[in-house]
Amino acid sequence: MKNKPIKAAILLAITLGLSTTAQAQKQPVQKLISKGSPMTNPTYVQEYKAIAEVLNKYIEGCKQANSSIMQPSFNEKATMYSVGADGELVGGAIPILFNGVDKDFRPSPNAQAAIVRIEIVGTAASARIDANDVSGISFTDFFHLLKVEGKWTVISKIFHTHPAS
Repeated sequence: MKNKPIKAAILLAITLGLSTTAQAQKQPVQKLISKGSPMTNPTYVQEYKAIAEVLNKYIEGCKQANSSIMQPSFNEKATMYSVGADGELVGGAIPILFNGVDKDFRPSPNAQAAIVRIEIVGTAASARIDANDVSGISFTDFFHLLKVEGKWTVISKIFHTHPAS
C-alpha cells in the first residue's frame, strides 16, 4: 500500500511530461527561437568589448595595487560585499575597495586573472572574474554593471576569497 502513492505520483509526472512535450512539438520552430538573442544583435560585440574594457581596468588596478586605475570602472554609488571569516556580511560603499587596494595590496605583475563570463541584456550586465595570486590572494568576483548615460559602469561587486593552497 505504501507504494501506491509513489506510483501514482510517478505516473502523474510522466503524463504531465509527455503532455508538455507534445505541446512543445506542436509549436512552430520560430516561436521557440528567441529573436532578441544577443548573438544576433550587431551591437552585442561592441557592448561586450566595452564591458571587458571596464573589467580590465579593475584587473590592472588590482595587479598594480593602484585604485586610481580602477576607479573609473565604478559608479560612485557602487557597493562591495563579501562574507568575512566569521560568516558575517562585510562591505559597503566602494571606497572600501579603493582604500584596501591602496593600503593592503602590493604590486603583482605576474598575477593571473580571467574574465570568465559576461552576460548582457539591454542596459544591464553581469560578469565574473577569477584571479590568482593578486597580492598573494586568489578570489572570484561577481560584478553587476549598468549602462548609464551611454557608459558601462560597475554598480556592485561581491566576491569570494579562496583559501591559500
